[in-house]
Amino acid sequence: MTVVIATQLRPDRLPYLQEMHASLARQTVPWEAVLVLDGADPDRLPPTIAADRRVRTLALPRPVGAACARNLGLSEVRTEFVNWADDDDVLPDWSLGVRLDAFTDRLGWVAGYSEDLLPDGTTRLWECPTPPGFHDAGDVVTYWPRPQDTIPIGPTTILARTRLMRAAGGMGGLVQGEDYMAAVGVTALAPGVLLPLPVYKYRKHDGQMTQGARYDELELAARRHAHAFGHALRNTFVAARAA
Repeated sequence: MTVVIATQLRPDRLPYLQEMHASLARQTVPWEAVLVLDGADPDRLPPTIAADRRVRTLALPRPVGAACARNLGLSEVRTEFVNWADDDDVLPDWSLGVRLDAFTDRLGWVAGYSEDLLPDGTTRLWECPTPPGFHDAGDVVTYWPRPQDTIPIGPTTILARTRLMRAAGGMGGLVQGEDYMAAVGVTALAPGVLLPLPVYKYRKHDGQMTQGARYDELELAARRHAHAFGHALRNTFVAARAA
């Protein structure tokens, strides 16, 4: 499986990137990583990461933003399964293995809960609105009734078949909320399972790139786009099955 991580190698986030890499090294199953440098100088890459042959680096000549960087990284994936991750977050030791073990031939994705990783090192469980268990294709978006409601599932908790992620269009092209597109797209195209245990730690800190000073200006617009995309996919497939 491959973990796709986009990064600008910002100095304040390099220690977090090293922690993410260390958490990958503790996984119980083999993995690869595609580290997409979003306009960043490859010489700033920490030596321990640069020396890890499991990490392949894609250096982009200029900054393109998270959605584009991640999609270009997806093009480099050569394994059956793929997972998105941010450069400042952490995977629990069992994260990849427990989800891989849950796969059957019928499933296109397996997800879990996430935990907020607070500045003092403690964690706070976030249970998404989608209930645990099996979900048929298109079911997940029904737990997102309005764009302003809590998103139905944690995008970075989803381990998916790579062909499915590509078919869903990856991360779309939004300047923020691009991961909402990935989540509703993948879960609309294939059945999956949500495990009732945390598989991702989302770091809360002042340098978060997803919630900058102007975050609120476009957040609702991004949510409306992703919400409409997910529900349109579901409605299309429901209509096709009824025909």
